[in-house]
Amino acid sequence: MAGSQWELPPELCCRPMAFVALTGLDVVYNAVHRAIWDAFCANRRADRVPISFKVLPGDHEYPKCRTKRTSYEWYIPKGILKTGWMNKHLNLVPALVVLFYELDWDDPQWKEKQSECATKVEIDLVASERAAALCNACDLSGKSLFVLPHTDHLVGYIIRLENAFYEHAQTYYYTEIRRVKSHKEFLNKTTHQLLFVRHQFKIAFFSELKQDTQNALKYYRTAYSLVHELRAHETNMLEIKTMAGFINYKICRLCFQHNTPLDAIAQFRKHIDLCKKKIGSAELAFEHAAWMSKQFQSFGELFDEAIKLGLTAIQTQNPGFYYQQAACYSQDRKTLAQQLCQAGASYPSPEPGDTQSGGLDFYGQRPWRQGHQSIDPPDAEKEKTGIVALQIKERDVPHSELIIALLSNAVAQFKKYKCPRMKSHLMVQMGEEYYHAKDYTKALKLLDYVMCDYRTERWWGLLTAIVSTALRCAYLMASVRDYMIYCMELLGRASTLKEEQKLRIEKNLIKVLKNEVPEAEPECDPASVTAARALWNDRMALAGSNEFTIEVQDYIPFIQCKAKFQSPSFHVDQPIQLQVFLRADCPHPVSFNKLSVSLSNQEYNQWCVVESVGQESMSLLPGKTKCYNFSFVAKTEDVGKKIEMTGIELMLGSDGGGRCVFVGWRGAGGDAASTHEALLASRSSRRCGRAVEARQELDWDSLSIQPSTMIISRVPKISVQLSHQPPALNNEMYCISLTIQSQEGGVARDVKLTAGLKPGQDANLGQTTHVTLDCSKVCDDTAPALLPDVPLGDLNPGQQLERCVYVKCVSTGPRVFLFHVAYSIDTSVEGRQIVCKCHKDETVTIETVVPFEVSVKFVSTKFEPLERVAVDIPFLLMTDILSSSPWPLLLEGTQHFVLQTDECASECFCLRCPPLTNSSTTVATGQYLISWRRKSSGADSPLIQTAVALPHVILESVPLYIHADLPSFGRVRESLSVRYHIENRTALVQEVEMAVEPSDAFMFSGLKQVRLRILPGSEQQMLYNYYPLMAGYQTLPQLNISLPRCLTTNTHTLRRFLPQRIFVKPQGRQLDDASIAAA
Repeated sequence: MAGSQWELPPELCCRPMAFVALTGLDVVYNAVHRAIWDAFCANRRADRVPISFKVLPGDHEYPKCRTKRTSYEWYIPKGILKTGWMNKHLNLVPALVVLFYELDWDDPQWKEKQSECATKVEIDLVASERAAALCNACDLSGKSLFVLPHTDHLVGYIIRLENAFYEHAQTYYYTEIRRVKSHKEFLNKTTHQLLFVRHQFKIAFFSELKQDTQNALKYYRTAYSLVHELRAHETNMLEIKTMAGFINYKICRLCFQHNTPLDAIAQFRKHIDLCKKKIGSAELAFEHAAWMSKQFQSFGELFDEAIKLGLTAIQTQNPGFYYQQAACYSQDRKTLAQQLCQAGASYPSPEPGDTQSGGLDFYGQRPWRQGHQSIDPPDAEKEKTGIVALQIKERDVPHSELIIALLSNAVAQFKKYKCPRMKSHLMVQMGEEYYHAKDYTKALKLLDYVMCDYRTERWWGLLTAIVSTALRCAYLMASVRDYMIYCMELLGRASTLKEEQKLRIEKNLIKVLKNEVPEAEPECDPASVTAARALWNDRMALAGSNEFTIEVQDYIPFIQCKAKFQSPSFHVDQPIQLQVFLRADCPHPVSFNKLSVSLSNQEYNQWCVVESVGQESMSLLPGKTKCYNFSFVAKTEDVGKKIEMTGIELMLGSDGGGRCVFVGWRGAGGDAASTHEALLASRSSRRCGRAVEARQELDWDSLSIQPSTMIISRVPKISVQLSHQPPALNNEMYCISLTIQSQEGGVARDVKLTAGLKPGQDANLGQTTHVTLDCSKVCDDTAPALLPDVPLGDLNPGQQLERCVYVKCVSTGPRVFLFHVAYSIDTSVEGRQIVCKCHKDETVTIETVVPFEVSVKFVSTKFEPLERVAVDIPFLLMTDILSSSPWPLLLEGTQHFVLQTDECASECFCLRCPPLTNSSTTVATGQYLISWRRKSSGADSPLIQTAVALPHVILESVPLYIHADLPSFGRVRESLSVRYHIENRTALVQEVEMAVEPSDAFMFSGLKQVRLRILPGSEQQMLYNYYPLMAGYQTLPQLNISLPRCLTTNTHTLRRFLPQRIFVKPQGRQLDDASIAAA
């Protein structure tokens, strides 16, 4: 039978919906009718009732209703389910026929139209009025008349109409279910077993049409149980399995639809367990495999469809497993077909499958014995002929295509659910199937893709089998490059082939290298081998394609390669040495003609080549490690650069007459298995301890790869010493003494010094650090933070050189300073004269601190703190300098003095603020300059000037300035003269009222109370004689002053400039000159 026989019928797979036929609509020529039809069927949303609409012409002939059977007494069923029954109720027999009739209410022949409508069974109108009269004429209830006005709300009327149709359809299918159920009382289980199954299936199908899926599932389950109660034998086995498959499909579909996937899976497993042993005829065993494959495929499709609708699957339960099992049964089908189908048989004539109707009457029956239910076939000869015809048709089935399609679906599922090993396993099967289908290109592509996974996970047995298949593909394609790659891998250490097989492959590889045709691979199709030999002969004739480059880094070839530089770094005056280790894993020695190492600097490649001399080629013995040493001298301009191995190339074969193959490794060698082997070797060496050191022969696994080395400068033979006195003081010229002494055997030429702030620190430090070699003056902000390449001349052997570097740090904090001394010297490396550039670096971290702290305050002439300063009135500036330097500081000004650590120096200045021309209330008082240096620095060292910004002061204007002239002290009972000066600072004449308050400590003479007028800018003086009565600090009589014309000024403001107290000495005897001298 053809492969399409096993496909499930479309009427079984679709969702059953109530079938409603619409007649009376001209959807081609009538635009209104077309709009009505589009409203029914176009853009149907999920919330509309499930109805399948079809427009039928008015004269359409519907299937005739058969005469209903009233008795089943002598009835013998010929099969379970007719092939056209589902389609009949889905597409041929409508549950409801709807007749549309168009009426124009204003038609003059309205009465005739009304009479014509009255002859119809049930009518739906395209009209708007006069509905009641029409219902009476047609003998219809109001619910059976629907008006469809052609307006913008047509869809709403259509949906209302659909709901009415749906109710009628429900009633129809309900009636059909009751009619089928009524037959049960006429059946008996002896002769009517098939009818029990048929009726349950029909009831379930009608329930689906009625959208009663719960009852449908119940009846399908009953039908499934009944189908397995049927007596099974070879003649009806296919029909039973076919119906079991149909019903199982329906049950699983409804379970997924009800969101009970576990029930669906359980039903499918039960189905498989019940049917997997029902093989039927042994001569048609491939049919059973095909049927089983289709069961798994159908369930996988149902599972996948449910997932797309929102079901969640997991790694261990996804559609991929069912597609995989379907592919396995398809492979069994292919194997059975090859065994059972006779290659030389001819198709019988006449065709055993021809029937009068052109198709089967019942599902699952043979075409040459339809309707036959006995155990033995009616015609043995026809049965035999039919079996032969089926076998011959099976030969033409593209089994590999079916298998590959199923495997492809399974791979997609396992990829989706992140099952990499299952995906790789199935891709191998796909590759093998492509190989059997003789599509070698696709087979090789798939197998090559999955080889990487098996190499990574070290499945050597599986990898060997895959590579062997790939080798056969490459041979049959005559792909020289692929053939050599797989030969090399099958000869390698990962191959599990036997020794004689490796010998055969090695001989074939040698033949290919000699441009000869290799021997055919075993297990190849003879016809394909003949075609492959012709292709190989064509390859031999192509002289231009005899040179190949094969990168084996991602394979496991039969030659292993590891390379390393003997040191991670080399000085420029040392020869760079690298080693290349080679090892052959094949049965016989391997000859090669050239070994070369490619480096990142291609100028060195010429020193890393070894070639065979004359006719003698180099060889590798099986299992023996061979080492090749290379050496070259680095160029001085490569100092500070890294040299890397970019590749290693081994040339097999020869240029003359054969093929030349360059086997290449990226980097420093190694292959797909080297990393894991090196890890195992390191663990083993740790366990074995020193036992490894006692081995005479190199242990290949313990060899490490060193792919790069650094060229560093020659070791300098000079000493650089730094001398300084930390910490550095802010803004000072900090001296760092540098001593350079040569220990070279020759002259160090072109000595240069780079000194200053080490690069790579905070960017702000570069702006606040200045370096110079000139100590005669303080460097400004233009001086750099790093002095590059300061020439120091030549340095003879043993000569010593001293320099002083001065650093000015504007901000505090730690800084790292670099002193880089570079020079050139002539030297010899392996007989070659080179000029080496050497350098010596010294770094030092210096902390910068503040040398002193300055505090400033403003006080009045009475040493009282000031918040405001009066214009043109003297006040005092008091400064304190507290040393925080660990070193003594020399301060220079009007006098020189030394300030030790934590000592404080004070200074006082008398200031007067002149009148301002603008209206500003604050004024800057200026800067306080301090000239200083370390005491330990030389006398010629420049002084550092530190400028301290003085704070701003708030100004105020006073209308009257009063100050007094009085002696520094008084004496008890001696007169004391006090003169008060009163100045008018305003532009107005001021009236001044003055009064002197009495005091217990003084008597006084003068005006006790006076009223004055003082012209603008003028001064008035008042003289008083005070007579002290008590000794000690005494409060002077207070002077009360008021300005009637300036009410904002009070007495306290005016007399704050006057002295408050005076020291009064006690009265004593007069001392003579002799007593003073004695004192």
